[in-house]
Amino acid sequence: MKTAVVILNWNTKDYLRQFLPPLLSSVSGLDAEVIVADSASTDGSMQMMAEEFPDIRRILLPENYGFTGGYNRALAQVDAEYFVLINSDIEVPSGWLGPLVDWMDTHPECGVCGPKLLSWYRRDTFEYAGAAGGLLDKLGYPFCRGRVMGKVEKDTGQYDSPADVMWVSGACLMVRSRLWKALGGLDDRFFAHMEEIDFCWRVQLEDFRVTVVPESRVYHIGGGTLPSTSPWKLKLNFRNDLLMMENNLVRTYASRGCRHPFGRAARTLFLRRILDGCSALVYLLTGNIPYFKAVLAAHREFRSLRRRPDPETVRKQKAVRLDGFCDFWMIPRAILGKL
Repeated sequence: MKTAVVILNWNTKDYLRQFLPPLLSSVSGLDAEVIVADSASTDGSMQMMAEEFPDIRRILLPENYGFTGGYNRALAQVDAEYFVLINSDIEVPSGWLGPLVDWMDTHPECGVCGPKLLSWYRRDTFEYAGAAGGLLDKLGYPFCRGRVMGKVEKDTGQYDSPADVMWVSGACLMVRSRLWKALGGLDDRFFAHMEEIDFCWRVQLEDFRVTVVPESRVYHIGGGTLPSTSPWKLKLNFRNDLLMMENNLVRTYASRGCRHPFGRAARTLFLRRILDGCSALVYLLTGNIPYFKAVLAAHREFRSLRRRPDPETVRKQKAVRLDGFCDFWMIPRAILGKL
């Protein structure tokens, strides 16, 4: 088939029941298939699917491998030109998929694209998770067009032209299947959170573009699996930010002709770890002990999981254009952005 639209489900039966019908209607008549991969849910999701959506293909995973491991295992069983990763808590209008497919068909330099991400609750407002495409400062702190820190903008058409960005949200992301396979999919170590930013960064280091196609839009509830106040979510964000920087900084500096990319990347990563320590100290001084412990756990796990870049790969890195990788050295914002 041309396009596989794959939902990775874990205990979101009610979202599937609510949002699958419009998704199925939206791909009717297109060369596309909706597939639900289930991460060993315990809420009766698959029983409901068998009864209410018996014709939809299901991929049953034996356990919850997280967003990264789940999609890696599920998409290894799917044959299509394009993969769409889409959350179960997203409502799609008719006509959302066509612009993404058309963009990929007519822009072979684009490896990943995504729609505008709007709030399901306030449909004229961007959604926090990805808004109108993501950017990244050199210390690894992500922000979006349409959202900086906790502030989101209303969608007044200000981002209605296609734009190359650093990343698009994994809540709804289209990728060329051959590129997905060439890069080995998502980094399994991440489990969840930041993995799409890491993947989009690696895509750009292979000299492909990452683009927001605003003619396509979807509506995202957000926070369907982990609440924003979860210490575990905070730990994943801190840990995976460090893994992402180690994955990509050396090659990024090499692509820009830096004579000592390993040393420069090490200095940047060291500064980021100092800033994380400042955030941990703020949590401690304000009595937020679970968050304090989460940052410490994140750094401990990073040390055990880290995988240093291959020197030969770095040596062969060619010059590429990195969109959305910003000179945005605002240390106070970097600290406050985690509070």
